[in-house]
Amino acid sequence: MIRFICFSLFIASIIWLPAATPGVKAKPRPRDNVKVSKIHEKYIEGALKYLASKQKPDGSWGESSEERRHPDAITGYTLIAFQAAGNLPGEGPYGKVVKKGMDYLLNRIGPDGIYGNRASGQYMYAHGIATIALAELYGQTQSPVIRTKLDRAIKLIIASQNSQGGWRYRPVVRDADISVTVLQVVALRAAKNSGIDVPKRTIDNAVKYVKACNHSSSGGFSYQPGSSPGFARTAAAIYSLQVCGLYDDPMVIKGSKYLVANHRLGQEWYVYGSFYAAPAQYMIGGDTWEKWYKVVSSTVAKSVRKEGAHYRWDATGRGGVGPIFTTAVFTTMLAMPYHYLPLYQR
Repeated sequence: MIRFICFSLFIASIIWLPAATPGVKAKPRPRDNVKVSKIHEKYIEGALKYLASKQKPDGSWGESSEERRHPDAITGYTLIAFQAAGNLPGEGPYGKVVKKGMDYLLNRIGPDGIYGNRASGQYMYAHGIATIALAELYGQTQSPVIRTKLDRAIKLIIASQNSQGGWRYRPVVRDADISVTVLQVVALRAAKNSGIDVPKRTIDNAVKYVKACNHSSSGGFSYQPGSSPGFARTAAAIYSLQVCGLYDDPMVIKGSKYLVANHRLGQEWYVYGSFYAAPAQYMIGGDTWEKWYKVVSSTVAKSVRKEGAHYRWDATGRGGVGPIFTTAVFTTMLAMPYHYLPLYQR
């Protein structure tokens, strides 16, 4: 049932893709021979057990001090990990866990579309990832309970886009950066896939901002226009362009090569960047995705920690945040060949 819903949503998502040129055959989808191995399946199952065991009574997640300061964001990442392995509210081995986490996020959304307190640090990071999680859940359940509040959260994103086409830390029209922008763009795409209205001009302006962050000489992308490129920034940028329909854009192809050349565990913002790098390489597909999955799955396998039936990853490198965040991101990445998440459909 889940696979059928995902496929239906993927077909619906083509309304966001550029129109085909008359008389030109559509480019065939690259092959996908990547499968989840038995050992990686074991890691995924153990990681989900670990994450389920760490859910708080109110439905949220947060283990380290940094994670506890951002429960909405950490809950969003964790819910995506459970969905990546096929769990929905009331469906799958962790259906109850997902339902409880979903209810936590829904209860956090106020009449203005804000999760809790808009003044809580770098607010739009949490807003973006929490909204992505809810949009994916709505797309696969069509629950009217989610729809009403998701619509408020999306309207807030649309209203806070700045004149350059990007987003920044607070839900106000001011400056922008690529790491905050990607979360809003992906949330908009997930919402659009599920039937929520998103103005085309919002997406067009976002594409302009992302492209303005391109570092042409290296093929990477910068935090803001004119600054230096980096692994996480490039992953965020090319994935943003892909979810806006620019799958074969030269900037995406060059950015993909930049990621391959600059991939290393422990670098600045490795975990955050991997959350975007994996789906970006997956959407390119073929040898690119096959080689990427082989490298990253082998890389994260070296740092997995086992405690009984539980598997987890501790924070790694600058921006690791904590074990829930790292485990959720690596689990989502390992589970991508299951093809459960609508966002990760080509």
